[in-house]
Amino acid sequence: MKNTMLRFVLLIGVLAGVNWLASTFFFRLDLTEDKRYSITEATKQLLSNFDKDIIVNVYLSGDFPAGFERLESATRETLDEFKTYANGHLIVNYSDPTQASSEEQRQKQYLNLIDRGLTPTNVFANEDGKRTEKIIFPGVIVQHDTLSVPVQLLKGNKASTPEEQLNQSYEGVEFEIASAIRVLDGQARKKVGLVVSHTKISPARLSDLIATIQQNYDVFLDMNNPESYDGLDALLVLKPDSAFSEDEKYKLDQYVVGGGKALFFVDGAKVDSVSLDGSYAQPLDLHLNDLFFKWGVRVNTNVVKDYLNCAQILLNVGNMGDNPEIKPVPWRFFPLLNNFGTHPVTRNLNAVYTRFLSSIDTVGGATQIQKIPLLMTSGYTQLLNAPALVGYNEARKDPDPASYRSGVKLGAVLLEGTFNSLFQNRILPADPRSAKFKASGNAGKVIVCSDGDIIVNDYDYKRNAPLPLGYDRVTRQTFGNKDFVMNALDFMTDANGLINARAKQVEIRALDKIQIQENRKFWQAINLLLPVALIALFGALRYYLRIRKFG
Repeated sequence: MKNTMLRFVLLIGVLAGVNWLASTFFFRLDLTEDKRYSITEATKQLLSNFDKDIIVNVYLSGDFPAGFERLESATRETLDEFKTYANGHLIVNYSDPTQASSEEQRQKQYLNLIDRGLTPTNVFANEDGKRTEKIIFPGVIVQHDTLSVPVQLLKGNKASTPEEQLNQSYEGVEFEIASAIRVLDGQARKKVGLVVSHTKISPARLSDLIATIQQNYDVFLDMNNPESYDGLDALLVLKPDSAFSEDEKYKLDQYVVGGGKALFFVDGAKVDSVSLDGSYAQPLDLHLNDLFFKWGVRVNTNVVKDYLNCAQILLNVGNMGDNPEIKPVPWRFFPLLNNFGTHPVTRNLNAVYTRFLSSIDTVGGATQIQKIPLLMTSGYTQLLNAPALVGYNEARKDPDPASYRSGVKLGAVLLEGTFNSLFQNRILPADPRSAKFKASGNAGKVIVCSDGDIIVNDYDYKRNAPLPLGYDRVTRQTFGNKDFVMNALDFMTDANGLINARAKQVEIRALDKIQIQENRKFWQAINLLLPVALIALFGALRYYLRIRKFG
């Protein structure tokens, strides 16, 4: 009896000690191979430093097909991990918008979520030979006080299979929700400069990009012509169509040499001069060629045609009676860039919509600069060197695949390393700029995109409102232009931050659907009977050992 009491007291003491250690020293172990239950250090730091109450309303809740159940589980697991580091400031609510007392009430709930920025999705499933359809909202709304940010969880490359797209969405849950929380934080906002003084594009057609950047950054325009770009965390040169002066080029050079981060969205050829036969592509000289060449790239004065991946345009293909017949036809002068480099900026990105893309070549000489491809065409391309005619009749013809043999072409490239100044040995001691001149400096980053239209949104003149960046009027789908620019900007301003969450990779371990269908009853019986048989076997063995010991 005494020994029993001693063991009981000792057990109580051990349990109390373990609980004390658990409450004092916190740790979690993720034993999965792909670390699917872990979040990045940048996310942990963001949550631990957040001193405001955040409400996350999750609307991906209910009875879904297997793929969406997996996305729902990923959202729950990620938010549970977030709550661990949020110091009690994270409140999560789950609700199913399809649950309502009446159909009228359900429609009101749907419209409310759409007005708040969430996009519904129709889900089709085959269950026991029956085809079912259900409207779901695969998203969350992150809220603090009166501010709220909608988060669309169903993302990924639209050209992928539904299973792959859901898996890409699974991988991006942490980045999407953490980015929304960062928007609500509003502290230590980075400064982004926009060079718009060299473009004739109207502000309305840049409005979606600028409005999106303003959610995360403080935006400054170059209209006041500052002496330098020092103090900016990033600089965007938006579709220039007039040449830069030597002084302006010098400012760009010194900003990058000093460790700045710059994104150039430039054209190699200017397509205008409309005629009866079509448009003419003319070489566009921005006086930046020597600067780009110094950095190790060249934007060519040509137009790329892509045979496999291209957008569509509406064209009059004939008449039906007295009415013209307007049909969407492939327009190979508008390549869809769906070939990406291995980088967090482009991982799981949807195709990027371009208009009259030029090709980029990498050149030797800048050995201290690493060149990383980001956006590329398919392998079936054709190059038209400017000046060239862009004929409308191109869309009517059935092209010969044998003429598209120019191979994969670069549309965007990332340059990382230590940049040397183009003006080295050109600044004399008597020059007033010599006192602050930098021949080389800290490591910088530059992204060069050879199509300025990547950042230009269309405009709906009937509603007098801009359309989302990347929206295609013909197919009515939104491409990944905005995501590409924002991912690139995140990487440039915070390379070791939340953008690293996009590098998460979760492998799909798919089951053989044919085997499942053919042997469904067998595996159902195994799953049902095997656990019961194991428990019965364990009970019988234990009973036998007790009889043998005490019988």
